Amino acid sequence: MIPLIGGLYRDHGVVTSIHGRRLINRSAIELLKAHRFSRQAGDVELELADTMRVLEALREIQPGPASIDIARIVSRYADARATGDSRELVDFVRAEIAPVAGGASPEASGTDVVLYGFGRIGRLLARILIAHSGGGQGLRLRAIVVRKGSDNDLMKRASLLRRDSVHGPFAGTIEVDEENDTILANGTLIQVIYSNDPATIDYTEYGIDGAIVVDNTGRWRDEAGLSQHLQSKGVSRVLLTAPGKGAIKNIVHGINTDDITDADRILSAASCTTNAITPVLKAVNDAYGVVRGHVETVHSFTNDQNLIDNFHKGDRRGRSAALNMVITETGAAKAVSKALPELEGRLTGSAIRVPTPDVSLAILNLQLERPASKAEINRYLRQVSLTSPLRQQIDYIESPEVVSTDFVGSNRAGIVDGLATIADGTDAVLYVWYDNEYGYSCQVVRVIEAMAGSHPTVFPARRPVVLESLEREVAPVG
Repeated sequence: MIPLIGGLYRDHGVVTSIHGRRLINRSAIELLKAHRFSRQAGDVELELADTMRVLEALREIQPGPASIDIARIVSRYADARATGDSRELVDFVRAEIAPVAGGASPEASGTDVVLYGFGRIGRLLARILIAHSGGGQGLRLRAIVVRKGSDNDLMKRASLLRRDSVHGPFAGTIEVDEENDTILANGTLIQVIYSNDPATIDYTEYGIDGAIVVDNTGRWRDEAGLSQHLQSKGVSRVLLTAPGKGAIKNIVHGINTDDITDADRILSAASCTTNAITPVLKAVNDAYGVVRGHVETVHSFTNDQNLIDNFHKGDRRGRSAALNMVITETGAAKAVSKALPELEGRLTGSAIRVPTPDVSLAILNLQLERPASKAEINRYLRQVSLTSPLRQQIDYIESPEVVSTDFVGSNRAGIVDGLATIADGTDAVLYVWYDNEYGYSCQVVRVIEAMAGSHPTVFPARRPVVLESLEREVAPVG
């Protein structure tokens, strides 16, 4: 199975998954766990033999680039057979993925990506882009831009990419060429460019052109500052990994991705918290209506806080992040309206920074237009996480033992903790976990793909979840 999954990805750009759990670069044990997860969709574990049959059918069809959910294909095929459909599996799959069936991967050079800044988010973006490099038809990480910090700067940058205290070791090999200022990571050659000025770099000198520059520094958040990148040769567009100011569009992938136009030269991927809560708020608003609400974020400390008490221009952030819970402000609640205008003026928000290095928790205290029970709203959100257009953004879990570290490495924007849900008539409280580093970085990569036009088409087509279609209770699964 593993060679088939890898071959489909390398040769055809096909990303296979099981209810949103990617199968690429997974071990045998991880594939088994992905199959067990499928019980959440219908209390039936996906059979390995069924997955193998679909993979073999895809190999025969040789489709073009696409994201294909094996579990959904198997489920739909079973439903079709139950209603008298006599087609063979390969013919059924060909019909399900008709727009890309028989289309070999086009010859293309892909889109160049430059990471401006190489901190927490920058290094995770690098890891994801390297893992997604495939055959080179999509996003290509070409360079990182940093300010030189020491004589052995390159070795230190490579070491930070290789080892991470939160996310573990880099999955693969890393080689450093100090003479040419390059890092070779799993075959991806990354040029390290030292610069203090985003407007004066000639990227074409390194064979980079039409690049999307991802600014991870947070130093500039308005159009005037970020437009400096566009003055450098070889740059076509800029994406900010922080909330943008002024008229800059804040994009939460899956919510307002369609707002991206070819004319947009500068975009923002909003914040980690905005990405975590907006999809859940949209789902709830679509089904029940949100009259108003308050978002309280219990957020891991970040690099802009002090490790020990010292001067800080921000209120309370000068106190030790490692020793204190720190009340601070968050613009995430207001920022939701930039991606979801229908909630304009309905949300307030605040945050508490806590002494953990990663994974945060958003508590959504909502007043609904229509009443909902805990079982009903949980059943709805669970199905949204499995089959709706928001399944890349929303995950769902029911377990009495999960804690924050269990969500390190989650690729979803937010994970609804079903056992913590409180619902009484029109009052509801939802708890949403999120890896504020990795989960957010996955959302950023999805926005880059949307900007580049390389985000693969998803098959089978995802359909909105409606309350009337949820006729039965689904047994809780941890």
